[in-house]
Amino acid sequence: MYGLVDEHVTVSGDAGANAVHKVPALIAGMVAGVKSIDGMKLLRHGGMGKIFTGLRAPSTLGTHLRAYTFGHVRQLDAVASRLLIALAQLVPGLLAGGDEVAYLDIDDTMRQTHGYHKQGVAYGYNRVKGLNAQLATVSTPTAVPVITATRLRRGNVTSSHGAAKLIAEAITTARRAGVTGRITVRADSAYYNHDTIAAAQKAGARFSVTARLDKAVTAAISRISEDAWTAIKYPNAIFDEDEQRWVSDAEVAEIGYTAFTSRKKAEHVTARLIVRRVKRLGAKSVPAGQDELFAAYRYHAVFTDTPLATLEAEASHRDHAIVEQVIADLKDGALAHLPSGVFTANAAWTVLAAMAFNLTRAAGALASTRHARARTGTIRTELINIAARIATRARRPRLHLPDCWPWQDAFTALHHTVFPARATSPPPAAAA
Repeated sequence: MYGLVDEHVTVSGDAGANAVHKVPALIAGMVAGVKSIDGMKLLRHGGMGKIFTGLRAPSTLGTHLRAYTFGHVRQLDAVASRLLIALAQLVPGLLAGGDEVAYLDIDDTMRQTHGYHKQGVAYGYNRVKGLNAQLATVSTPTAVPVITATRLRRGNVTSSHGAAKLIAEAITTARRAGVTGRITVRADSAYYNHDTIAAAQKAGARFSVTARLDKAVTAAISRISEDAWTAIKYPNAIFDEDEQRWVSDAEVAEIGYTAFTSRKKAEHVTARLIVRRVKRLGAKSVPAGQDELFAAYRYHAVFTDTPLATLEAEASHRDHAIVEQVIADLKDGALAHLPSGVFTANAAWTVLAAMAFNLTRAAGALASTRHARARTGTIRTELINIAARIATRARRPRLHLPDCWPWQDAFTALHHTVFPARATSPPPAAAA
């Protein structure tokens, strides 16, 4: 961490001095659950100064963040990318299964702000005033997501703005982190456009994007024959033992489809349109003019070039919702607030939050199988925010940890892996 910051972050002036200590201190506070700049005083609370060195006051850390320009935020992006690559090399379980298949999920969220003095604040697509955070995560069937790229944007930006560049950077990071298998880019209908899909194809990845039900997609759905639909395992589905099939109110079918035909021919994309239909409980939400097609069912279309079978491809796309858990974890931590009135300071805060998230995920993967899949809040509560008594013996600080602690074995496994030479003693003093 310190070497990466020293090599890549070059904030000038007095505020930028000692970035090699200030950046790790900010990340350490976020790992511990700090949600604001003022909350960074946690780092100087109690006996923290006896265990950690390089601690800084919250005012100093806030001044440092406000000195960032867009170029400095991009320097932090470089640190975040290289940190994830290093973590993947040190923690094999972090991206386990990436040699076969991986999923890159992209999504964005509005972070509500208050007052009129934050730069870039505007009303977004959900009528919430704030700033828009976009992120890309990578996961595998056996490994939970880690964050590969982030952007903080103006509040009134469209969801897919800048997605092509973010996808390219995220795939590059994933490849350098050891993902050698097939990557599928998954996104919701806000990202259903040519630039997003072209970026995935250019990077050598597959795509699976929810298609908006425009006239062309609706016409394609209407051409699916009634006997092409297959019932799927869905909430309230019942398996018929005699016929060996699911009896469900949800069914799936597919049809070939060419998208973006309004563009020049070279930019047309031909792939599969996988459609899920669910029986309607009422007719209130039937789109105007589409009564005959939509009266009985609600339709959800996915435009994809995945080689998976129809049912597997549809189920795989539904797993795109996993990125919402990452967003929820960030909102439960450092992204609960965007603490500064300066846009670039908030952008830097967002990148630091992603690094803290990945560090916490790596700690969970090293601790136990259970913690490898736990929420970051659980890892923080059970392995990081631990009540301990500090004592000194032979001029060396020692931590006396709780008796009858339920997660002792997990913490011991984490400690012994990180500090193999000190398997019987606590870690030495280190910069926060």
